[in-house]
Amino acid sequence: YLKKVKKRKKKYENKRVIISNLPFGSKKQKENPNRYYDSNKIKTTKYTILTFFPKNIYEQFHRFANIYFVVIALLNFVPVVNAFQPEVSVIPICVIMAITAIKDAWEDFRRYKLDKEINHMGCYIYSREEHAYVEKCWKDVRVGDFVQLQCNETIPADILLLYSSDQNGICHLETANLDGETNLKQRHVVMGFSSQNTLFEPEFFQNTIICEMPNNDLNKFKGYMEQPNHERIGFNIESLLLRGCTIRNTEAAIGIVIYAGHETKAMLNNNGPRYKRSKIERRMNMDIFLCVGLLFMMCLVGAVGHGIWTGNFSEYPPYDVPDENGNFLSPVLAGFYMFLTMIILLQVLIPISLYVSIELVKLGQVFLIHNDIDLYDEEADLPIQCRALNITEDLGQIQYIFSDKTGTLTENKMVFRRCTVDGIEYSHQENARRLENHKDLDLDDEDFAKFQHFTLPPMNIERQATYKQTTTKPLGRCQSARAHFQGHTRNRSLGRRDSNQSQVAFSSTIEKDVTPDRRLLRRVREAALQTENLSPFIHTKTSTSLTDFFLALAICNTVLVSTATEPRQRVTVPPPIKPSGITLEKIHQIFQRLKLASLSQSFSSSQSSSDLGASFSAKNTEEHLAALDCCDNDGNCCASGRGDEFQGKGSTDIGSASLDEVFKSVTNSSLPTDFCYEAESPDEAALVYAAQAYSFTLVSRTPEQVTVRLPQGTLLTFDILYTLGFDSVRKRMSVVVRHPLTKEIVVYTKGADSVIMDLLEDSATADISAEKRMKRIKEKTQKHLDSYARDGLRTLCIAKKVLNEDDFQKWANFRREAEAAIDNRDELLMETAQHLETKLTLLGATGIEDRLQDGVPDTIAALREAGVQIWVLTGDKQETAVNIAYSCKLLNQRDTVFTINTENKTTSVFSQETCESLLNLTLEEVRKNYEVEKPQRKFFGIIPTSCSASEAPSPEFGLVIDGRTLNVIFQAGLEEQFLALTKHCRSVLCCRSTPLQKSMVVKLIRRKLKVMTLSIGDGANDVSMIQAADVGIGISGQEGMQAVMASDFAISRFKHLKKLLLVHGHWCYARLAKMVIYFFYKNVSYVNLLFWYQFFCGFSGSTMIDYWQMIFFNLFFTSMPPLLFGVLDRDVSAETLLSLPKLYKNGQNSEIYKLSTFIITMLDAFYQSLICFFVPYLTYKDSDIDMFSFGNPINTISLLTILLHQALEMKTWTLFHLVTMVGSVVFYFIFSLIYNATCVVCNPPTNPYWIMERQLSDPTFYLLCLITPVIALLPRFFIFALQGTFGASLILKAQQLDKLPKGQQDLEIQKLRSRKQTTSGAPVVSPGDTETRGLSTSDVNPLRKETPEEGYYFFNRWAEEESTATDSSAGPFSGHYPPVPSRVTNPGQNSGKLTKDNTNNFNHGSHRRSVSAVTL
Repeated sequence: YLKKVKKRKKKYENKRVIISNLPFGSKKQKENPNRYYDSNKIKTTKYTILTFFPKNIYEQFHRFANIYFVVIALLNFVPVVNAFQPEVSVIPICVIMAITAIKDAWEDFRRYKLDKEINHMGCYIYSREEHAYVEKCWKDVRVGDFVQLQCNETIPADILLLYSSDQNGICHLETANLDGETNLKQRHVVMGFSSQNTLFEPEFFQNTIICEMPNNDLNKFKGYMEQPNHERIGFNIESLLLRGCTIRNTEAAIGIVIYAGHETKAMLNNNGPRYKRSKIERRMNMDIFLCVGLLFMMCLVGAVGHGIWTGNFSEYPPYDVPDENGNFLSPVLAGFYMFLTMIILLQVLIPISLYVSIELVKLGQVFLIHNDIDLYDEEADLPIQCRALNITEDLGQIQYIFSDKTGTLTENKMVFRRCTVDGIEYSHQENARRLENHKDLDLDDEDFAKFQHFTLPPMNIERQATYKQTTTKPLGRCQSARAHFQGHTRNRSLGRRDSNQSQVAFSSTIEKDVTPDRRLLRRVREAALQTENLSPFIHTKTSTSLTDFFLALAICNTVLVSTATEPRQRVTVPPPIKPSGITLEKIHQIFQRLKLASLSQSFSSSQSSSDLGASFSAKNTEEHLAALDCCDNDGNCCASGRGDEFQGKGSTDIGSASLDEVFKSVTNSSLPTDFCYEAESPDEAALVYAAQAYSFTLVSRTPEQVTVRLPQGTLLTFDILYTLGFDSVRKRMSVVVRHPLTKEIVVYTKGADSVIMDLLEDSATADISAEKRMKRIKEKTQKHLDSYARDGLRTLCIAKKVLNEDDFQKWANFRREAEAAIDNRDELLMETAQHLETKLTLLGATGIEDRLQDGVPDTIAALREAGVQIWVLTGDKQETAVNIAYSCKLLNQRDTVFTINTENKTTSVFSQETCESLLNLTLEEVRKNYEVEKPQRKFFGIIPTSCSASEAPSPEFGLVIDGRTLNVIFQAGLEEQFLALTKHCRSVLCCRSTPLQKSMVVKLIRRKLKVMTLSIGDGANDVSMIQAADVGIGISGQEGMQAVMASDFAISRFKHLKKLLLVHGHWCYARLAKMVIYFFYKNVSYVNLLFWYQFFCGFSGSTMIDYWQMIFFNLFFTSMPPLLFGVLDRDVSAETLLSLPKLYKNGQNSEIYKLSTFIITMLDAFYQSLICFFVPYLTYKDSDIDMFSFGNPINTISLLTILLHQALEMKTWTLFHLVTMVGSVVFYFIFSLIYNATCVVCNPPTNPYWIMERQLSDPTFYLLCLITPVIALLPRFFIFALQGTFGASLILKAQQLDKLPKGQQDLEIQKLRSRKQTTSGAPVVSPGDTETRGLSTSDVNPLRKETPEEGYYFFNRWAEEESTATDSSAGPFSGHYPPVPSRVTNPGQNSGKLTKDNTNNFNHGSHRRSVSAVTL
């Protein structure tokens, strides 16, 4: 029995068991097993009233400096060693800690108010006593409660959906509060509960829910429900409503609470801003230890000096008082006590106020960055968000940038560009022209919007409400964790004529308005007419493929349909349409006749059913093959002429009326409404809009049915039997439908070409002509796909399959079993999907353009000029990524690009050895070329400059590597070889890489190269990469807010990175670095005055400056100018920093704050303190002046010197600077006069009474105050003058440029840039630039808008077919490494032959892309 109990406990050990709370009521709560789970009350505050002081003090003691000062203050209470009045010595540390405590208390109070607001929001919970849903606060919700949710209500906890008012058991969610996505998500009622017609009754619920423990994975959740009869029902994330989301399009939903409060997925994900230590702070901590060492040395000198001083007396001096026993201290013990006294005296050497000053300065810097109008995106109404407040200066020291591609470099606005159907390519040149003119249209729209803005009241835009809701009703973390846009009251500009639709995701004008290709449009219309007229002259095989292709585009998705007038209301019933001249019965007859006709000429049993309109005669098949044959190598087809011929033959029935007129009449008599499409991804939306452009309009969708309007105007309603969603493993999605006319079960599939091409039906069993035709279509489609990839388009293949009833029923049973399974449910579902998606028939392929964001090429060029290495880490196809890299200037036309791919999935020892050999060979080739280029540069008279750590030594090489190769590199420990190769590369592209690989690459670079890294991305797959870097930047784009939530800074456009780094990064680093050094200088300079005095007072630890003057010196007299300097100083103007990106290297190389500058500053501080002490000393020597009268001029001179030193450092002078400078001096004199006049007996035995008053009447005092600071600052001023006259520092040149008039300034900047480009070793045209290293294809796509030479690219599959220059004996790889195909050549060995053999194809001349394809 005990074993059974242990087994059961172990079984549920890592699972959560939930039952209904209703049977227990309020009296039996102690028996309720749910009582151990968290309540829904959230508390994000750190403190309570009772715990604030102890907890805050404990947290502040995590800083070493605070502990140090408290210990010294306590040490001052020991009578033997005290240097000041004990009470006075506590004041500085108390003030500093009090300021920090007030700041922490204010932040915590804000969190408390937000928590209170959220906890008191209302929701409806079922009450057993009242037998109804009663309104309660969110904080009163418990795990096991039944909650009723209504439309537009925010979900209070993680709830399992048990009932929905939707007849199909579906509830729609908007997850904008959680991840920023505005498109709707579907959630399904748990199986077994969806079929109920009556309202759900919570009191009858007796099931036990077993699910996983709380975790932060937003995309995964699994569990099962055990009924009283022990039957189990499985469920997953599709049935879970997450806290913070909003119910849409559903009148009512009921569910049981699974996770509450801090255990909800939203709260587990929302960790608030992370604390990171900046590079300057790490450097500063090291320097504080150096200052501690310096302090100990000075104290040691004081202790030894005191010991020697007391030892020199023959008898005890009269001031030396014995203890109660009459014993005197020995010189050694006296020296030790003096050591402790000196520590107290010289404690200010460690800058106590530095940490607080840095925090205040960073807050000021963040405020200025946040309010920069150039970093505000008017279209999205988003300013920059600074989520990490303590690493602003790191923005000025970045050496490596790791960027995602989709949505980061590109807009994530998918625009349909071109397609291929049945092996015939349709270039859509009219659509390309529309996209080219789109910018001009945008400008017109903006003018229209302005006009509209003045004449009409502003439109109510729902997205604004979404953002507002995010702010006012957040998930419950501190405000900085949310998209809170403080300080911005700008209205979102209209900017588009269809702005009433702007809240629908992926529905901008550029995405929606697809201009159809004339040739394809004519064929679609011919197909429609042929369906109506059953013309024997038009090739029915092609027409049916066209129909199926566009039906697949319209149906194979999860797009929700709504109308333009009610964008959030789903269309589930197709609107009534006027008769369009053709009846459904007639269409049905035609499809039946087509089916019979296709059976007579079928080439396989499955093929006959899959192609409804197969050819009527073999002659037509031959004609179509001829049409395929007439397509030239460049993809240009002569099919358009043939189409005209067909049209001429088949137009007898419609007389002289043109196709356009016929379809115009049909269109005018059809649907009255304009539709909005809400897609889960922009790709889906683009394909639906493309289908709509060809009159295949998606009209309505329910879980059971989807209705499409055909070009003839007829509505076809398909029964949806199953939808197999897209996932990253299968890389495809499918929809299983029953055709309304033929009653056939059709599977439409779309997915990545690399996957779909392997799933196509093997036509070996078919007849020869059909087999030849299928093979030709596949080859042509593949060529078109490769061409699309070269153009940087995202490719998708469209395919179909027809199932017979028996096969479908078998598969459906298999699927139902998988859905009901408890264990291995995901694996079984995957297996069923893969079982269905085989033996597909290829219909065609699409090319979708993900447009580059504005300003990306310019930003990348500027960052590269600034010495930043840029890597792109993407999960996209290699060819697409490479072409995007060329178009955004990441790769240059002259670059030699090395490609290293692994074709098989295994990572055996053999492939690891091969990978190592390939890396070594590539590295050897790169080094060899780099060695050759060096003398070349000298020969041309160009002086090579020394490269910084962040600058690639040779800008002529690029590296493209895939995810599998990265896997081999990490598993085989080949990181060193990989890094050695990447150091020589201008850019690195990692394609097909997983989120984990992205973060591993970033960590590798950080760990091994010890460089400052920045990661930028926009999607959930970029989160790990963003968190791994020193600085993480999220782009608040169309992929949600998960990247933003994980980031340190959030921007809306990639181009904002340019100003953020080159301007704000440079300013923040320069300001903070100078301020930190100034604080060290200020304290060392001041403390040394006390140290020099010890040599004249017998090392007794006494001071010549009053205690209060010393305390106020750092806290008030010299505190404001450096703070203002740290926030507002600008060494170079923003315009110059953007014009001369090389100025950024100043921060990259840490030129302002490093060990050498720190030591020089310390030496300068020692020199200045010597001057400030000994000039007054020599002036008053042999006079009868008292101690405070001697100390007062020294204190005043020191203050003036320190402030004038700050003035020398300031490059920007404003009224604020002037007021704080003069104000500090005036405040010092006013305080001294009042204090000296009132302090009669406040500081016995000596008092500073009337000291300042007497000094101000003495001309010597004024003379000292004038001469001494000049002598002290003369060396620094002299060095600055020399640097300005003879120095070649780029920063100094930029500062001089800022003083010139605008026209002259631009001219000088141009000269400076051209000079720098020449001296930095710009690529020199050499024979190597016009050679291909390895292989490149000779095909040039004439449909590209760019110059033909941009078309060269490498694709390993093509090399065997298209390169005649390579043989198996060529290159070092042959013979030694069997897995390496013969297509890999020795770079350089056969390059001449390649160039010669391919001369005919490269007749355009100019520069070509040099490529070396190394395939593992």
